Amino acid sequence: MPHQREQGERMAVQAEDFTVRPEVLLLEELLDEVRVGRLRVPRFQRPYVWRPDQMLDLYDSIERGFPIGSILVWETSLPLPSLDQVAGIEVPPAPEGTVAYLLDGHQRLSTLFGTLLRRPEPPGSGPDRHWWIYRTLGAPDQREVRFQHWGKNAPPANLLPMQAVLRTMDFLAHARRIARDASTADDTDALVDEAEQVAQRIKAYKVPVVRLQGGDLAHAVEAFSRVNSGGRQISPDQMVSALTYRAESDETLTDRIAAIRESIADSGFGDIVAEPVFQTIVAITGEDDVQGARWTALADRVGNTLDRTVAQAEIALHRAVRFLRYEVGVPVAWLVPYPQQIMLLAVFFHHRPDPEGAQSRELARWFWSTSWATTFVGGNGFQLRRTLHQIRAFATGRTELSLQGQYAQPLPERFDTEDGRVRAFLLWELGHFGQRYGLDGEPIELVELLARSGSAAYRRVVTGVREASAIANRIVLPTPPGTSVRDALLDLPPKRLRSVAVSHAIPPAALARLLADDRDGFIRERTATLVGLEQEFIQETGAELAWESGRENGA
Repeated sequence: MPHQREQGERMAVQAEDFTVRPEVLLLEELLDEVRVGRLRVPRFQRPYVWRPDQMLDLYDSIERGFPIGSILVWETSLPLPSLDQVAGIEVPPAPEGTVAYLLDGHQRLSTLFGTLLRRPEPPGSGPDRHWWIYRTLGAPDQREVRFQHWGKNAPPANLLPMQAVLRTMDFLAHARRIARDASTADDTDALVDEAEQVAQRIKAYKVPVVRLQGGDLAHAVEAFSRVNSGGRQISPDQMVSALTYRAESDETLTDRIAAIRESIADSGFGDIVAEPVFQTIVAITGEDDVQGARWTALADRVGNTLDRTVAQAEIALHRAVRFLRYEVGVPVAWLVPYPQQIMLLAVFFHHRPDPEGAQSRELARWFWSTSWATTFVGGNGFQLRRTLHQIRAFATGRTELSLQGQYAQPLPERFDTEDGRVRAFLLWELGHFGQRYGLDGEPIELVELLARSGSAAYRRVVTGVREASAIANRIVLPTPPGTSVRDALLDLPPKRLRSVAVSHAIPPAALARLLADDRDGFIRERTATLVGLEQEFIQETGAELAWESGRENGA
């Protein structure tokens, strides 16, 4: 029993030469490890990406005593290049001997380090203003998030800067400001008391830390994938990035994926997610399972050839993007129905950089067919491997593309651009009806608007009816601030109204309903027209694509 109690107190789990040891640290103690250079952020970590609202939510959770998850660190004597700045603040070099490297918790720890330890400076416009977070003192509703960013000019005296919480002199200086400021002088005692309570809650907050001791990088990454504090596993691209990291290289795989995404965005196509870029790299190595490969074995296999593989993937991805833009008519990245299509097209162009016209036309038909069908719905790993085999065989001339057994999905009832089938409809509608005209009768710069505003470019025509969320109730038509699409259309002179409406695929019957204020009738008439036209296009283009029995008229 004593031996068991000792094990329980140590809370240590031994596996070969790798130990997992949990402990609890005060927040201030944890940040101090970063400040003196004992706790490092390895270079293979993804960059800081948190949004302002995530930063505020973190502080709100801490003040309320809610858990924010554990921090995962790896203690090792192996040399591992790390960042010399955390949240834009310089940190000392790593000490000799055993060093702790942050594996999970980068976003949380950087948020706290950057806001609590940054030296006070006048807030204003600048690259560091998002690190300035304040706690509102004297807020009437204690249930709401009471933290906010401030980066305009001098903040009001009732905003407690987080930079003052851990520094006694800075805290006292702010307390004196509360007493001197005319807007807060009458409530000095109450506001200072509240500020002291906030500071105490932050200082006394305890963070669980899981220390992985010994082992090698593969052990650490495997532990990261199993002991992730957020309840999610490390993403495959992060895992392979860590496992293929080389000290002599200035860039990690994550850095290279980010660079490829930036180069594609710079081409005018917009931002694509990291997943198809990573999967393209994996597929070019010859791997069949781009979703669930044995990542450690893959990293070992591609180690010395990774640079060449990444360069090949970048070239193939740019060819795939050019094909999407100029052969298929996809104007911006967010309208691609399924990210797997980008990867599969890149694999094709890797094997066949300059396809013949007939092959390009067949590839375009494949794109449309898989956009309507269920090929990539639900992340079916078997279907993706099967399609990858087909694409490789088609690119090398060993077989034709076939979609036998696939069915076109009906048009969903709701406008939801997270749905690939909805994006497929929007693509068809953009290409089928061509140029749109604005309220002034001039052409709308459609690609620029879609790239800038994303799905928000699609505005509701009518409101106040049950079917207002229908796809047919959306068009791309900018209006003056505060003016609805319906009101803006009905204010147009009749001749211009007809020409604008036609350019936005509003048929005469639907326009008549709109003029009569029959909102349900407008949606019904436009839906019937659009569904009918899209079905005709599907039947012409998807020669082997059949409509699922009993669902031909779904809308």
